[in-house]
Amino acid sequence: MSRTLLDRLDPTNRVLKRAQYEAFAFALFDGDVQVRNESHLDPENHEYRVTIQDGLPVACECPADETYDGPCKHRVAVAIRPRVLEVVATVRIVADSGRTVNDQSIPPESESEPPENCDCAKLADFPCWECVRAGRRELPD
Repeated sequence: MSRTLLDRLDPTNRVLKRAQYEAFAFALFDGDVQVRNESHLDPENHEYRVTIQDGLPVACECPADETYDGPCKHRVAVAIRPRVLEVVATVRIVADSGRTVNDQSIPPESESEPPENCDCAKLADFPCWECVRAGRRELPD
């Protein structure tokens, strides 16, 4: 049976509750997630980078993550929001030219034929996204 992210992180009840009720803002940050605590009186000084590896929040720059055993509320806040992790994974695949971390997907450069739903003809000099993704055409400068 597959373990959930929360099972793998094993947060305390206190951390889990805080991750659920505090107002966090999430932003992509160089392949990871920047978590800002909007519940704090001084939110701009409470932004931390959460490192994501294999879909799991593995580290955070906050003092609590370094000081205490178990994950901090920022890591748990990311873990309980699957859409945030999904976006991180999608951006990484695009940034890696379609190759997943374990490189089991087919690289887009190997696709040479335009798809049936190609919109390049309708767009004149501008390529459709599928042709750009597959490496058949490049975006104009």
